[in-house]
Amino acid sequence: MDGRVVMVTGAGGGIGRAIVERLEAVGAVVVAIVHSESHVSTGSPDSVVALDLCDPEAPARAVDAAANVHGRVDGLVNCAGIQPVVEFASMSDSEWREVIDTNLTAAHRLTQAVAHLMVDTGRRGSIVHLTSIEGTRPAAGHSHYSVAKAGLIMHAKAAALELGPHGVRVNSVSPGLIDRPSLLADWPEGVAAWTAHAPLGRLGTGHDVADACLFLLSDMSKWITGTDLVVDGGMSVVQPW
Repeated sequence: MDGRVVMVTGAGGGIGRAIVERLEAVGAVVVAIVHSESHVSTGSPDSVVALDLCDPEAPARAVDAAANVHGRVDGLVNCAGIQPVVEFASMSDSEWREVIDTNLTAAHRLTQAVAHLMVDTGRRGSIVHLTSIEGTRPAAGHSHYSVAKAGLIMHAKAAALELGPHGVRVNSVSPGLIDRPSLLADWPEGVAAWTAHAPLGRLGTGHDVADACLFLLSDMSKWITGTDLVVDGGMSVVQPW
């Protein structure tokens, strides 16, 4: 990955920061996309682009900014997302749109913009969507989130089909329950249930997800496109009955 330019959205969050750190450690030039520059704690000022990805024009501006500074873009990780809890029956249109726009539509626009640059400059590249195991197994209160993540999984497959002839690969990574500083305090019963049932016996970390993204961005996966890589400690094989 030495010298390759990779854009990472949601770089201010726990998983996003881990992805940035992992890519920088292997020599990649990372363009960190954040909502505000105060949300990122890594990278030089030239590697940070602060913008609202829900602005329809923002993705193209972000790609232009990266290309103007670094001359090209070799990879993209669509990591930005939100996960509010709202019951299905009481969900408003605005609550639905906020999650779909942030988690799905913004990723679509940015993928289009990056793909246009890659195709126009004749460069091969790799795009990775951060999805979730909830994209195939919904959780209560997360219907809009699950729908958006399911959409991202299919978006990666559809984009891979059309962009493959241009040398652009598109895949997704679906994490399971990822640890964060306040998770145990916020949801002790969920953490206990997960660790008791997951075959690998622990929560995931941001770096577990980052390693999967690095694999899909690198030449180690050069014949892989249109796939969803599940990173959940084996929880997806646990029988629910």
